[in-house]
Amino acid sequence: MVPLQTPRSQPSALRTSLHDRGQRLTPQRQRVLALFERIGEGSHLSAEEVHQRLLRSRERVSLATVYRTLRLLSSMGLLQELELPEGGRRFELASDAHPDHHHLVCVRCGRTEEFESGAVLSAGEAAAGRHGFRLLECVLNVRALCPGCAAAEQA
Repeated sequence: MVPLQTPRSQPSALRTSLHDRGQRLTPQRQRVLALFERIGEGSHLSAEEVHQRLLRSRERVSLATVYRTLRLLSSMGLLQELELPEGGRRFELASDAHPDHHHLVCVRCGRTEEFESGAVLSAGEAAAGRHGFRLLECVLNVRALCPGCAAAEQA
Protein backbone atom coordinates (compact mmCIF):
# COMPACT_ATOMS: atom_id res chain seq x y z
CA MET A 1 0.00 0.00 0.00
CA VAL A 2 1.43 3.36 -1.00
CA PRO A 3 -0.44 6.19 0.68
CA LEU A 4 -1.06 9.50 -0.99
CA GLN A 5 0.89 12.42 0.34
CA THR A 6 -1.03 14.26 3.00
CA PRO A 7 -2.65 17.57 2.11
CA ARG A 8 -0.13 19.44 4.28
CA SER A 9 2.73 18.35 1.98
CA GLN A 10 0.65 18.29 -1.20
CA PRO A 11 -2.38 20.61 -0.86
CA SER A 12 -4.18 19.44 -3.98
CA ALA A 13 -3.59 15.67 -3.55
CA LEU A 14 -6.71 15.06 -1.47
CA ARG A 15 -8.87 17.37 -3.59
CA THR A 16 -7.67 15.74 -6.85
CA SER A 17 -8.13 12.21 -5.54
CA LEU A 18 -11.65 12.98 -4.32
CA HIS A 19 -12.50 14.71 -7.60
CA ASP A 20 -11.31 11.61 -9.50
CA ARG A 21 -13.76 9.59 -7.39
CA GLY A 22 -16.58 12.02 -8.15
CA GLN A 23 -16.57 13.45 -4.63
CA ARG A 24 -15.91 16.84 -3.04
CA LEU A 25 -13.38 17.96 -0.48
CA THR A 26 -15.80 18.93 2.28
CA PRO A 27 -14.87 20.87 5.42
CA GLN A 28 -15.72 17.76 7.46
CA ARG A 29 -13.25 15.61 5.49
CA GLN A 30 -10.59 18.27 5.91
CA ARG A 31 -11.24 18.41 9.67
CA VAL A 32 -10.94 14.66 10.17
CA LEU A 33 -7.67 14.43 8.24
CA ALA A 34 -6.32 17.56 9.95
CA LEU A 35 -6.99 15.94 13.34
CA PHE A 36 -4.85 12.93 12.43
CA GLU A 37 -2.12 15.19 11.08
CA ARG A 38 -2.12 17.16 14.36
CA ILE A 39 -1.84 14.10 16.59
CA GLY A 40 0.75 12.50 14.29
CA GLU A 41 1.82 8.94 13.55
CA GLY A 42 1.30 6.19 16.05
CA SER A 43 -2.00 7.48 17.45
CA HIS A 44 -4.86 5.02 17.04
CA LEU A 45 -8.35 6.46 17.34
CA SER A 46 -11.80 4.94 17.05
CA ALA A 47 -14.54 6.78 15.16
CA GLU A 48 -16.09 7.75 18.49
CA GLU A 49 -12.79 9.18 19.73
CA VAL A 50 -12.37 11.18 16.50
CA HIS A 51 -15.90 12.51 16.92
CA GLN A 52 -15.33 13.48 20.58
CA ARG A 53 -12.04 15.25 19.80
CA LEU A 54 -13.68 17.21 17.00
CA LEU A 55 -16.55 18.21 19.27
CA ARG A 56 -14.11 19.31 22.01
CA SER A 57 -12.35 21.56 19.52
CA ARG A 58 -15.76 22.99 18.54
CA GLU A 59 -15.77 21.33 15.12
CA ARG A 60 -19.31 20.47 14.04
CA VAL A 61 -19.45 17.05 12.40
CA SER A 62 -21.85 14.15 12.94
CA LEU A 63 -20.71 10.70 14.05
CA ALA A 64 -22.15 9.21 10.83
CA THR A 65 -20.02 11.62 8.79
CA VAL A 66 -16.95 10.66 10.82
CA TYR A 67 -17.55 6.96 10.06
CA ARG A 68 -18.00 7.63 6.33
CA THR A 69 -14.96 9.91 6.21
CA LEU A 70 -12.72 7.41 8.01
CA ARG A 71 -13.70 4.67 5.55
CA LEU A 72 -13.11 7.00 2.60
CA LEU A 73 -9.71 8.26 3.82
CA SER A 74 -8.67 4.66 4.53
CA SER A 75 -9.66 3.54 1.03
CA MET A 76 -7.57 6.40 -0.35
CA GLY A 77 -4.51 5.28 1.63
CA LEU A 78 -4.37 8.41 3.80
CA LEU A 79 -5.36 6.53 6.96
CA GLN A 80 -4.60 2.97 7.95
CA GLU A 81 -7.38 0.94 9.53
CA LEU A 82 -6.64 -1.44 12.38
CA GLU A 83 -9.39 -4.03 12.75
CA LEU A 84 -9.57 -5.36 16.29
CA PRO A 85 -10.61 -8.96 16.96
CA GLU A 86 -13.36 -7.77 19.31
CA GLY A 87 -15.04 -6.03 16.39
CA GLY A 88 -13.79 -2.49 16.92
CA ARG A 89 -11.76 -0.47 14.48
CA ARG A 90 -9.08 2.12 15.06
CA PHE A 91 -7.48 4.44 12.56
CA GLU A 92 -4.04 6.00 12.27
CA LEU A 93 -2.29 8.29 9.84
CA ALA A 94 -0.72 6.24 7.03
CA SER A 95 3.05 6.50 6.81
CA ASP A 96 5.71 5.51 4.33
CA ALA A 97 8.25 5.60 7.19
CA HIS A 98 6.77 2.55 8.97
CA PRO A 99 4.74 0.54 6.43
CA ASP A 100 5.22 -2.87 8.08
CA HIS A 101 4.61 -2.11 11.73
CA HIS A 102 2.64 -4.26 14.11
CA HIS A 103 0.33 -3.65 17.06
CA LEU A 104 -0.02 -4.79 20.65
CA VAL A 105 -3.69 -4.36 21.53
CA CYS A 106 -5.08 -4.61 25.05
CA VAL A 107 -8.25 -6.69 24.86
CA ARG A 108 -9.73 -4.90 27.91
CA CYS A 109 -9.14 -1.17 27.42
CA GLY A 110 -8.08 -0.98 23.75
CA ARG A 111 -4.67 0.58 24.46
CA THR A 112 -2.59 0.09 21.32
CA GLU A 113 1.19 0.19 21.01
CA GLU A 114 3.20 -0.16 17.81
CA PHE A 115 6.32 -2.21 17.27
CA GLU A 116 8.48 -3.29 14.35
CA SER A 117 9.95 -6.75 13.86
CA GLY A 118 12.20 -7.97 11.11
CA ALA A 119 11.43 -11.54 12.16
CA VAL A 120 7.70 -11.04 11.50
CA LEU A 121 8.43 -9.51 8.10
CA SER A 122 10.81 -12.36 7.22
CA ALA A 123 8.19 -14.93 8.25
CA GLY A 124 5.58 -13.20 6.09
CA GLU A 125 7.92 -13.10 3.10
CA ALA A 126 8.83 -16.78 3.55
CA ALA A 127 5.20 -17.88 3.88
CA ALA A 128 4.16 -15.86 0.83
CA GLY A 129 7.04 -17.28 -1.20
CA ARG A 130 6.31 -20.90 -0.20
CA HIS A 131 2.76 -20.57 -1.48
CA GLY A 132 3.53 -18.50 -4.58
CA PHE A 133 2.06 -15.28 -3.20
CA ARG A 134 3.51 -11.80 -3.70
CA LEU A 135 3.69 -10.08 -0.31
CA LEU A 136 1.97 -6.69 -0.23
CA GLU A 137 2.21 -5.94 3.46
CA CYS A 138 2.91 -7.79 6.66
CA VAL A 139 0.87 -6.79 9.71
CA LEU A 140 0.61 -8.61 13.03
CA ASN A 141 -1.91 -7.73 15.74
CA VAL A 142 -1.01 -9.18 19.13
CA ARG A 143 -3.88 -9.43 21.60
CA ALA A 144 -2.73 -8.99 25.19
CA LEU A 145 -3.41 -7.25 28.48
CA CYS A 146 -1.66 -3.95 29.07
CA PRO A 147 0.17 -3.55 32.41
CA GLY A 148 -2.72 -1.59 33.95
CA CYS A 149 -5.38 -4.13 33.00
CA ALA A 150 -3.15 -7.09 33.96
CA ALA A 151 -2.58 -5.53 37.40
CA ALA A 152 -6.31 -4.90 37.85
CA GLU A 153 -7.02 -8.51 36.95
CA GLN A 154 -4.50 -9.71 39.57
CA ALA A 155 -6.13 -7.60 42.30
